Amino acid sequence: MKIYINKAKENWIVDNLYNDLNKFSFIQNTNIFRCKIIWILAPWTLNFFHLILMIFKKTVVTVHHIEENKLPFKHFKLYDKFIDCYHVISPKYEFELRKLTNKKIVLLPFWIDSSIFYFIESKNEILTKWQLEKNKFYIGSFQRDTEGSDLQSPKYIKGPDRFLEICKYYVKIFDNVEVILTGKRRQFIINKLQENSIPFKYFEMVNQVELNELYNILNLYIVSSRVEGGPRAIFEAAISKTPIISTDVGIAKFILHHDSIFDMKNFKSAKPNTEFAFNNVSKYEINKYKNEFKDLLNMVIKI
Repeated sequence: MKIYINKAKENWIVDNLYNDLNKFSFIQNTNIFRCKIIWILAPWTLNFFHLILMIFKKTVVTVHHIEENKLPFKHFKLYDKFIDCYHVISPKYEFELRKLTNKKIVLLPFWIDSSIFYFIESKNEILTKWQLEKNKFYIGSFQRDTEGSDLQSPKYIKGPDRFLEICKYYVKIFDNVEVILTGKRRQFIINKLQENSIPFKYFEMVNQVELNELYNILNLYIVSSRVEGGPRAIFEAAISKTPIISTDVGIAKFILHHDSIFDMKNFKSAKPNTEFAFNNVSKYEINKYKNEFKDLLNMVIKI
């Protein structure tokens, strides 16, 4: 079956998924004019060129999340007429999307590649490489927190205000806290950490191998989002046995122990459970799980 899969050219989640699909070759990616199915990996990459082709092709669109009182993407009602199937990665957004469309919706969390993200026993070499101290309590956040429009305003759906509040609490508990940040658009949280004299290290854009190294030196990873489709960080932290706590967003309940899921009333009692998370996320390892996506695409072609 010949599939066209769109790239985002953003060196982030969509392109990482695209690279995985090509790396593991469990579908045949081809030219958009020759394909039987168009698979749009994120709605924001849709354009009117796609729309013209969608009239003649089967199309599946992956919706990662839906913000409250917002359509999942611009021109939704127009595109919906030509979309054959939606793919969602969280049950919450399956429910929300059903309010907007009568098209087929398939719930299927994404995969994780355990050849890239995995537990590293010896931490000393990593700490030396990144010039990090051994006696620190490292808290990680590898997700965007700042709006791209002005590179100052907080992206509140990602919960950077919540992340800051939790960090301030841990600073009171431990006298050696240091925050590790990666990724673009971290200006808001950087400014707030500086204002509150919380030490941090910022490694703006790292590759996936380096990202795995940084997960492995963390004492705690925090997902503080209000809205998420994934996030991928839950998969990556779980498979690398990184201690993680998260708000009840996206796929958190698929992977994490209920003691590891918090709201802002009980975050102080949230506890990572690395073995529980690792055992759950292992079900989504790409070599075990890829047939689920083959079945999705086979189903789309029959619609």
